[in-house]
Amino acid sequence: MTTINTTPIPPRDKRLWWRDSVTYQIYIRSFADANGDGKGDVAGIISRLPYLKKLGVDAIWITPWYPSPQKDHGYDVADFMDIEPDYGTLTDAKKLIEQSHKLGIRLLVDIVPNHCSDKHKWFQEALAAKPGSKERDRFIFRDGKGENGELPPNNWQAVFGGSAWQRITEADGKAGQWYLHLFAVEQPDFNWQNQEVKDYFEKVLKFWLDLGVDGFRIDVAHGMIKADGLPDVPSDPKLLEGKPMPFWDQDGVHEIYKEWRKILDSYPNDRMAVAEAWVHPATRIARYLRPGELMNSFNFEFLGSKWDVAEIKNNINKSIEAIGAVGAPSSWVFNNHDVVRSVDRFDLGLGLSGGTTLERHGDVNKFNLERGRKRARAGALLMLALPGGAYIYQGEELTLPEAREIPEDRLSDPRWKMSNYTDRGRDGCRVPLPWRSNTAGAFGFSDNAKLTPNDSWLPQSNNWGDFSVEVQDSDPNSSLNLYRKALEIRKSLSGLGDGPMSWVDAPDHVVAFSRPGDFYCYLNLGADFKLPQAAKVLVSSSPIENGILPTDTAVWFTLN
Repeated sequence: MTTINTTPIPPRDKRLWWRDSVTYQIYIRSFADANGDGKGDVAGIISRLPYLKKLGVDAIWITPWYPSPQKDHGYDVADFMDIEPDYGTLTDAKKLIEQSHKLGIRLLVDIVPNHCSDKHKWFQEALAAKPGSKERDRFIFRDGKGENGELPPNNWQAVFGGSAWQRITEADGKAGQWYLHLFAVEQPDFNWQNQEVKDYFEKVLKFWLDLGVDGFRIDVAHGMIKADGLPDVPSDPKLLEGKPMPFWDQDGVHEIYKEWRKILDSYPNDRMAVAEAWVHPATRIARYLRPGELMNSFNFEFLGSKWDVAEIKNNINKSIEAIGAVGAPSSWVFNNHDVVRSVDRFDLGLGLSGGTTLERHGDVNKFNLERGRKRARAGALLMLALPGGAYIYQGEELTLPEAREIPEDRLSDPRWKMSNYTDRGRDGCRVPLPWRSNTAGAFGFSDNAKLTPNDSWLPQSNNWGDFSVEVQDSDPNSSLNLYRKALEIRKSLSGLGDGPMSWVDAPDHVVAFSRPGDFYCYLNLGADFKLPQAAKVLVSSSPIENGILPTDTAVWFTLN
């Protein structure tokens, strides 16, 4: 037996809440629609708070709810200190914060500091101003290369496809400077070397903290600072010699987070921030969690694990070793709004990378829904037993699969257009949730009973009702009730949440570890496996008979 994460920690009732918390991600546009327009809203979230309380989560994280032209569904922010009219008002937001807190649920909001919408007041001022002006210095404007400035300033490519630079037309009607947009063309990057930008975002943080939010999820937390001189990316990535891309994971981001941490610490009730930082190797993510910086970070290496024992164990080990070195808790996640759902990934052996949609989404003709859901359930028990916190993406508790039937003329992810219509993007994991089994109100997503599944902002799959909350609520063996039971056990056992874990000797096709209090988690990816004779089963992802753990099944047990 090998023990990892041996750093002493205080008892659970003495720990900061975010070291153990299970946070539920709400993709607001697709969670619940209270006003009947086919798009989710703040009032819809309020109406479903009892569901979240019964599920047993500790906190919710809401994707951007700010005013936005919705070119990237909220991640193109036009005003960082207000609510998108389609979603409600600041009054609604205050009510949600208050109602969540009454139920003992904390609330995190998404902050998008790398870029804004091209409709943001500042960017409109920059377009109207002259080169070299203070208005343009809030963003990254540069003269182009070539005889007449007709070539981009460097060779950087946007995440969504194509050049990361867009040329503007100046006030006099002539072709002018270029601006940087690492994502969609409608999302200009801020210049974080500019003090006005730094001051602005500190004001944004305080605005939401004053309203009572418990923290922030930081979008593209590894962005913001770009390498001096904006150098070209080498044609051969090996020439980077282990250094990050010139627009990712630069040392300067840590100075920003040191200032943000001071703000968070100045408020009561343990406010926190979690980083969305896609950095490799795992040792680099630990730099964001050093004392005096951020509290938490998503574990993307773990998220990308294929259904393979060696890969799962290796990613767990790397994360705990790296994060433990700075005294931060690990966090675990298998789903979010940017990746193919785990039901499909685990069944088709998919990771997170791939140059084509097929490589990332897999071949639907090879997809076995029943097996995928079985594996996703097992993966959930593994994740929730690991030391630290966890993040659940809406619909994960229903083991929703990827929605694959969205017609091309309904795809809305900017990846679709920017890839010249070759990459279907992320819409398949963003389809509105099914709350009821019948089709009225788009399977209960909307309070408007006349709304059909095709009328919601993204069309729902025909079989969506089979996975609905209504169907699963009363079924003791459903995925929903598996999550409810696991979260209840997790809260009741002091050895779960943050703390040490020990690997247990087991066959090569079994992931097995223990936690304090004689708690064990086994995940079987191969042939049937006999559990210890003294095992007292607490919960299992699939039925266990005569002490035999079947394939694609996880179990929690104690030893009598």
